[in-house]
Amino acid sequence: MEDSNENGPAGQPRANLTRRRILQGTAGTLGAALASAGIYEMVDSIAKPPSRPVSADSPPIQEQYILQNEPVVMVDGSGVKSRKGTIAVRVPALHNHVITARLNVPANAKALREAQHHLESVLMDVEGEFPSTPTGVAVTVAWGLPYFHHYIPTLGKTSGFFKAGTRYPAYLPVDLATSKTEGRTVYALQEARTFPSDQSPPGFGPVRMEQNDVAVLLRSDSLANIKAAQNAIFGPGGNRAGSLFKVTSIRRGFSGGGFYGQQGLPSKLALAADIPGAKSIPRQAQGFLGFATTLDSNMGPGVIANLETLPGLTDQWPNGYFKQGTTMHLSHLFQDLVTWYEKNFPQYADRVQAMLHPGLSPAPAPGTLALQPPGQTEAQVAQGVKRYRAYGHTGSMSEVDSTTSAMTSNYGKAYPSGTTIPVRGDFDTLDNPFHYTSDPAADHYSKTPAAGLHFIQFQPTTEIFNIVRLSMDGHYPDRTLPVAPRSPHAGINSVLHTTHRQNYLVPPRRHRSFPLAEFLV
Repeated sequence: MEDSNENGPAGQPRANLTRRRILQGTAGTLGAALASAGIYEMVDSIAKPPSRPVSADSPPIQEQYILQNEPVVMVDGSGVKSRKGTIAVRVPALHNHVITARLNVPANAKALREAQHHLESVLMDVEGEFPSTPTGVAVTVAWGLPYFHHYIPTLGKTSGFFKAGTRYPAYLPVDLATSKTEGRTVYALQEARTFPSDQSPPGFGPVRMEQNDVAVLLRSDSLANIKAAQNAIFGPGGNRAGSLFKVTSIRRGFSGGGFYGQQGLPSKLALAADIPGAKSIPRQAQGFLGFATTLDSNMGPGVIANLETLPGLTDQWPNGYFKQGTTMHLSHLFQDLVTWYEKNFPQYADRVQAMLHPGLSPAPAPGTLALQPPGQTEAQVAQGVKRYRAYGHTGSMSEVDSTTSAMTSNYGKAYPSGTTIPVRGDFDTLDNPFHYTSDPAADHYSKTPAAGLHFIQFQPTTEIFNIVRLSMDGHYPDRTLPVAPRSPHAGINSVLHTTHRQNYLVPPRRHRSFPLAEFLV
């Protein structure tokens, strides 16, 4: 009998031993995991770096979460960049890494201010070496509720933002819209929660609600650049910031690679790792499931996802401390490719209807990278359930993740009705579930690669994420669709298995290092 610890989720068979060592055999200790990227070392040799604008000389913008110099290309249905392409897709960074940590800093004002200066100095050095774009390395620093609760219990100084004596959580951004609806104060950053379709693979137990102090997202077309930034922030040594953190996980992954006619990274790496179902991934797909995740129409434009941009959402306009920041959701999910391509949705049309909505009759094709989703109202989704006894993934969310009427932002930008608000930053992975974890037993770490997704989404408030995620399960504020949330008739839910969740606050760049520490005494 095979050792169960070497099996992947849902009973995936043991991978070839030599291949497994090549993939992730160095991820057992933090030092080794920081030094090696396993199979992700292949990315730079098999994917052509995307064509991007030359880096500007202007300083990085305050919105940490926005990926600068992310071009939009027109592609055809197969995902190939084309002059005749009709679908606009943002070209993401090839490499995407997230490092989560708890702090290794005493909970006192002096230590925190010193840590603040130390981390900011290191981040400035990284920016001095690399532009804050995918041609260099884009760094996003996000902070979890445990940081604010434990390290910032009370503000000791009066400022233009707060009064002395303000206690946690009263200094956090307030979600004005939800507070009005619920008749109580609700903050823009909330604890993560579970959802009706959340289900981990057999043996994983309940979804783990993480309690990290900080998460750092690194995005680049160069693995060497990411390694350099990662080492500066989390490596040992006086001119690095590693002494400030106790790393809890390293999450590595990739996106795209097939926009320029080459074989995409999801197909190439899944085949190299011998992932079940890998042969069915469309050759140029951006993601394991064969559809683009960065359609321009499905990504919030400009700074719409900022805390303060849309009137009436939060209290950060016009002079909030966290103005130009946002909230971030981070989770990990396994993707069952065999169930997706062979069992529940064996035909291309089946997958299109599950991803978009029932009733569509797409032209026969071996697969697709990009397919423009038709939007649906909640009423249309409900009507579709009556007719087809099913709903689609994108269709179920298209109304609740967008503006419900035309509006003008606090910055004077006009947004038409139906403008998407969240910005996605998720990426595929072969981690099982992470490249490195400080707690292998609790995280059910395995060296066997598995098809997964590190899901990242930025939005002005956590409540927006919750509403959108509930709609994915057919749960709306005024109705619940009569479809079991893990049914094959409930979009793509039957092929997803969630293992971890946590929400974070992404401050503006000027406050990215130990936010609020300057107000402690």
